[in-house]
Amino acid sequence: MGFKGIGTRPARLALGVLLSLCSCGLAFGKDNGEDEDEPAKPKPTLPNIYLDLRTIYTTLPAGTLSIGFSAPPLLSTLTGLTTLGTLTSPASRSANIDIPLTVDVNERLSVYGGVSGATSQSGTAPWSSFDIYGFTVGFQADLYQQNGGMFPTLTIQSNASRSISAAPLATTSYNTILEANYALDSDETFGLLAGAQYTKVIVDTMFAEVKPGTMGYVGGYYQWDNNWKLTGRFGVQHFGGAQLLNLTPFQAFTQPIVRLDLDRMDDDDNRLFGVTAQIAWTPKPSYQLTVRTPLYAIKN
Repeated sequence: MGFKGIGTRPARLALGVLLSLCSCGLAFGKDNGEDEDEPAKPKPTLPNIYLDLRTIYTTLPAGTLSIGFSAPPLLSTLTGLTTLGTLTSPASRSANIDIPLTVDVNERLSVYGGVSGATSQSGTAPWSSFDIYGFTVGFQADLYQQNGGMFPTLTIQSNASRSISAAPLATTSYNTILEANYALDSDETFGLLAGAQYTKVIVDTMFAEVKPGTMGYVGGYYQWDNNWKLTGRFGVQHFGGAQLLNLTPFQAFTQPIVRLDLDRMDDDDNRLFGVTAQIAWTPKPSYQLTVRTPLYAIKN
C-alpha cells in the first residue's frame, strides 16, 4: 500500500527513461550496420608495384639475328658477338634475365624500367660470364577499352633499351607494339587478338647498321575458371638484315613466328606466374623459352 502510493510517479518516469534509451540503442545499431541503402565508402588503394622477373633461354642458328616479340635478347646477341670479336656468326644460345620494376598506375597504364643481364655461348666457345648488358624503360597503356561495346580494346606497349656493357658497339633499340583485343564474353575470359610490332636498332657507329624489323600477327586467348590463361599468337616477321663491322652480313628474311603464353592469374587479373614459348623462323627455327615470376611489393 505504501509502495503503491509513493512509487507510482517515479516508476513511470524511470520506465520512460528506460524506453528512450532502448529506442536510442536500436537507432544507433541500425545506423552502424543495418542501413543497406547507404553505399559503402571506397577503400584507398595503392598501385601494384613489383619486379616482373623474366628468365629467358634463346637458341639462334648460325648467320642470323632474330627480333621476335622482344628486343632485349637481340641486344644481348649483338653484345655477345662483338665482345667475342667473331668474324662469322656461329650458332649460339643465351640465358637472359630481365628485372624491370613495374608500377600499375591504374587499370589503363603501367610503367616499367630495369636492367637486363645475360650469359651466352657461340659455336665451340665456352659460356661467357654473366654481365649486365643493358637497361630498358617503357610503358603499356590502353588507348581504348571495350567494356562490353562493339569496338576492341586498343593497347600500346613501347620501350627503349640501351646497351651498357663494355662491348665495342653501343646500341639503342626502340620497340612498339599496337594490339587490338576483342573480348567475346562480358567477363573477358576469351577473345581474339590482332597486332603489329615495329623494332628499330641504332648502332653508335657509321660502320655498322641494323635495319628495322616489323611484324603482324593474329591470335586468341581463353581463361578457365581456375584462373589459368592460355594465349596464342601467330604472325609473320620481316627483318631487314644487318652489317656489323667486319662480321658476315646478316641476311634479310620474311618468316613466320609463333608464340604461346600460359599464365596463372588471380581473381583481380594480376599475373602470378607465366611461361612463354616462341618459335621464330630465321629462316631456320630459333627457339625461346621465358619464365615470368613477378615479385610483388604491393598487390591489389
